[in-house]
Amino acid sequence: MKAIICTKYGTPDVLEIEDVKKPFPTDNQILIKIHATSVTSGDSRIRQANPFMIRLIFGLKKPRQSILGVIVAGEVEAIGQSVTKFNVGDQIYGSLGMGFGAHAEYATVKEDAVLALKPSNLTYEQAAAIPFGANASMYFLRLANIKKKQNILIYGASGSLGTAAIQLAKISGATVTAVCSAKNFDLVKSLGADLVIDYTKQDFTKTVVKYDVIFETIGKSSFSKNLSALSTNGYLLMASTKILTMLRGLVVSLFSSKTIKSGVVKETVDDLNYFKTLIENKLLKPVIDQTYTFDQFKSAHTHVDTGHKKGNVILLVQHID
Repeated sequence: MKAIICTKYGTPDVLEIEDVKKPFPTDNQILIKIHATSVTSGDSRIRQANPFMIRLIFGLKKPRQSILGVIVAGEVEAIGQSVTKFNVGDQIYGSLGMGFGAHAEYATVKEDAVLALKPSNLTYEQAAAIPFGANASMYFLRLANIKKKQNILIYGASGSLGTAAIQLAKISGATVTAVCSAKNFDLVKSLGADLVIDYTKQDFTKTVVKYDVIFETIGKSSFSKNLSALSTNGYLLMASTKILTMLRGLVVSLFSSKTIKSGVVKETVDDLNYFKTLIENKLLKPVIDQTYTFDQFKSAHTHVDTGHKKGNVILLVQHID
């Protein structure tokens, strides 16, 4: 089978397509024929070893798992003898987790992985645009216990997390302020944002408005300024941040009425099924910036590296049977 191999840490040029052995499912595994996957900001960070500590976790000179990619949308081609959750032919979507392997034609994974039946009204391409942003946003918004009429600000509102967070916050009944560049105003408004701020022209922390929740999705705003814009018992959610900032957040949470939450996202099958219901009821929709063919993988990674993608970047996997 064809797979995109990460030969070492660096620019997209360290990636190459190679022929590798097609995997075979063990007793408790399923074999997924992948039709679409995504190139996420997480894939970009691991490929670049940014931050450096990635090398300590995933391999010093190159990733131990050479096939990157976490998000899959495809069909079950084969199952192990003890598998009961899925059947051959099931159309599924979800995450392979830190085992990676999604940037390939096929992947095997245990049946208890974060996978669910694909929303019936989405293509594989569209389904691959849901799990990364929606899982992460749902996890953090749940930590803040979002309620009706709460005032939430989403920083980085046009990215994969931001576009999902706007929709999920609105479903919860919150009032949403989206922070992004002016060129993405129409996009975030179409997703339900009540107010939009152009970060290049206005500093939201210098207004008189105080927010019940600030969701920092990209790690580019000021920690101290965000705190100043929070209400007395507000939540600062940091999906992407440095270790020192995380430690600072722990200290603030201990000695303040304000709560700072960061850390590793916990994905669940229940959430995927919840998203499926929302999507089939037209309450949640995927946002795709660019779709690339499998052999355009370097262009896909280069686009993600800019840090200015809108929603998700998708790779289509073409199978020649």
